[in-house]
Amino acid sequence: MIVESGANGDKEKKAAGYHGGGVDSVISVEDVNRQAKAMADTGLTKEHIAEMAKNDPYVVIDELRAGYGKMEILHGLNLQVARGQSLCLIGPNGAGKSTILHSIFGFTRIFSGSIWIGDGGDKKDVTSLNSSQKLKSAGIAYILQDKSVFPAMTVEENLWMGGYLLDSPTVAKERADKVFDKYPRLAQRRSKKAGVLSGGERRLLEISRALVMEPEVLLVDEPSIGLEPRFIDMVFEILDDLQNTEGKTIIMVEQNAKKGLEFADIGYVLVSGELAIAGPGDELLDNPEIGRLFLGG
Repeated sequence: MIVESGANGDKEKKAAGYHGGGVDSVISVEDVNRQAKAMADTGLTKEHIAEMAKNDPYVVIDELRAGYGKMEILHGLNLQVARGQSLCLIGPNGAGKSTILHSIFGFTRIFSGSIWIGDGGDKKDVTSLNSSQKLKSAGIAYILQDKSVFPAMTVEENLWMGGYLLDSPTVAKERADKVFDKYPRLAQRRSKKAGVLSGGERRLLEISRALVMEPEVLLVDEPSIGLEPRFIDMVFEILDDLQNTEGKTIIMVEQNAKKGLEFADIGYVLVSGELAIAGPGDELLDNPEIGRLFLGG
């Protein structure tokens, strides 16, 4: 976005940075890719990735090559997250961030590599499971970007839809009632059509619908997209509670890179389908080069 400002009528062109802040010139995606590759951590090893996951990962991606059709997007990707940890994926457009979530949930073609879920020695290879199997038997839920609610259905009916894989509608209704107990804001609107909810309320409904299956892993795609600042804070407070009170493991892609890294225990920088940099979220926030490329200065 170009804005014009300046004293005495002088016009000074500036461009918004990578989702926040301001910079003096526009940086193309190609330039971001090139500069991010140049600062990539050549010493980044599986051992370092494991250390960030406390050497006890709950989610493991090992040398994953994945994509869509014949196109490979991820090139030998490694990822580890411990139970109850949060990981934020950042990087330029086309880096493969959402493809990681899609691969974990079963939306991509896996060319090679593996995906594992579980504690200690009780890990399960979920690489070849489809999305329904991953949700029901592996406890992996995918919270889509905005506009995934059913607007003509009530809030309560949307929650029931979240339990479509449960053994009976009765169980789904019982789980929905538990969600209403946790989130009174939704309970007050249980009979309202989802289409009349505010943006923040819709996002709360999207998150809550995923909780009906009582997952252990939440894949969260762009939780702040399209929201006003006050609702963004609300959504991250909800995610913080799910992680730190209920022990959910959260892997997210967040276009507001600063907000995502402030929230997450671990941050990964993706470039061209490969892991370039990994570290604690606050450490990446303090990295001036990451700030320049991804945080708007």
